[in-house]
Amino acid sequence: MRLPEIERGDTLAHRLLIRMISRMSGYRLPDAARVAFYDTAYAGPALGAWTQATMRGPSSWSVSERELMAAQIASWNSCPFCVGAHGAIAVKGMDRALVDAVLADYRAAPISDRLRAALAFLDRMTNHSVTADDARAALDAGLSVQDLEDAAAVGAVFAIITRNANALDYEIPSAADFDRAADMLLKRGYG
Repeated sequence: MRLPEIERGDTLAHRLLIRMISRMSGYRLPDAARVAFYDTAYAGPALGAWTQATMRGPSSWSVSERELMAAQIASWNSCPFCVGAHGAIAVKGMDRALVDAVLADYRAAPISDRLRAALAFLDRMTNHSVTADDARAALDAGLSVQDLEDAAAVGAVFAIITRNANALDYEIPSAADFDRAADMLLKRGYG
């Protein structure tokens, strides 16, 4: 359900900010950013800070690997906006063919065993019920406890974000607009 307040902004200041950013960037400000301007109690500072820490904070996972995890979770949650947005960010640090291969079938994609183990854990976390045995399997496959915690944080935050995007019926930008927004997110982050 697209809320008019999110589309145009809920206050005069937000309306002007949305218009200014859209004009300066040369493309329609994506709905994810519009939601951040809408009623800060809804998806405000806490979610932004958590997403920023998860996706850009210290981690042995690269930014591209975390963005690929987010895109994969979005794929499992049938969220085309987040698949496009986070896939576009992932390709800033890895090959598009690799991102596409992971999204098609991470089990067969030419990725490290470590990343495959993290994605297998996230698959269980997103699509099934995660158990201690799933965590042990990831650790046995070479993930450290911190690797697993960092991947689980991506899984948790994108369980919320993908459902939010679907519930609010985010508009799907063009590939070129996703690419431009990816550059902005790499510079600005999520906070």
